[in-house]
Amino acid sequence: MLIYILRRILTMIPTLLVISFLIFFIIELPTGDYISNQIAVLRSTGEASSIAKLEFLRAEFALDRPFFERFLIWIGLWPGPHGFDGLIQGNWGWSFEFDKPVQAVVGPTLPLTIVLNAATILFVYIVSFPIGIYSATRQYSWGDYGFTFLGYIGLATPNFLLGLILLYFFNKWFGLSVGGLMASQYIDQPWSVDKVMSVLAHLIVPTIVIGTSGTAAMIRRLRANLLDELHKQYVTTARAKGLSEGRLLMKYPLRMALNPFISDIGNLIPSMVSGSVIVSVVLNLPTVGPVLLNALQAQDQFLAGFILLFVAVLTLVGMLISDILLAILDPRIRLGGRAAT
Repeated sequence: MLIYILRRILTMIPTLLVISFLIFFIIELPTGDYISNQIAVLRSTGEASSIAKLEFLRAEFALDRPFFERFLIWIGLWPGPHGFDGLIQGNWGWSFEFDKPVQAVVGPTLPLTIVLNAATILFVYIVSFPIGIYSATRQYSWGDYGFTFLGYIGLATPNFLLGLILLYFFNKWFGLSVGGLMASQYIDQPWSVDKVMSVLAHLIVPTIVIGTSGTAAMIRRLRANLLDELHKQYVTTARAKGLSEGRLLMKYPLRMALNPFISDIGNLIPSMVSGSVIVSVVLNLPTVGPVLLNALQAQDQFLAGFILLFVAVLTLVGMLISDILLAILDPRIRLGGRAAT
């Protein structure tokens, strides 16, 4: 098992390198960059002194170098104006839009983004797991029809609309402040028990809003997988031998049906980050979603590139967790990996 985990971790290194190249390539596809756009604006207004400053910044951040050289400098595999000073060395880059290091821009939002995504994934699995089992074992019952109807509503309702509705009722019924991930008095304050409790209270609405569509899809997937297993010959044989329904369900069909259910952990993370951008703007959530949107609009390449790479790292970590859980659940995965080597 340890060798399997180490092998999966080692494969993440070249994967991250390829992903970082694709991110950098896609960000560089639009004509120009942030500084080029600013220089064009200043030339139209005739401000020569500011143009000289921007030209200095272009050379300072190696934007005047060839494409592959800029990419390697950004990663930290090629010496730039300040030597080897890239992502590998801990330099996240400079945000031209905010005029400060990327670390200072996204630093406060990264922990909250991770907490929100972790809470949403837990919500998706905690809710969808029992409902999916119930719907599969009681096919065509009133409960199955009811959960199916609610699932379709969850898939069809826009997240931002559901967020506005929940914010209204939570504020009316529980007095929860609208927007944000904590009460205003705790912003920029040291962490304390009261601040943690405020964050947990404010996580309820965005977790439900962002996780609703994923929960509905996961319920349908688990229900279909489990129904497929329950109609197989080995289940009929086990019933004929007198095995109880509860033991039969837990020992064989449920374990087989959980494979695609667990493997979706890695796929949930990027979909939640990308799907929560509008929700984060509407609910005023201090996550990386709105920052990424502004960075892409302003062609702030270092800021946008780091956030996209951060999402890729979260995705790979999620896939690693799902692979480990799958290896524990189904030993054939480990044996298959050993046979391949």
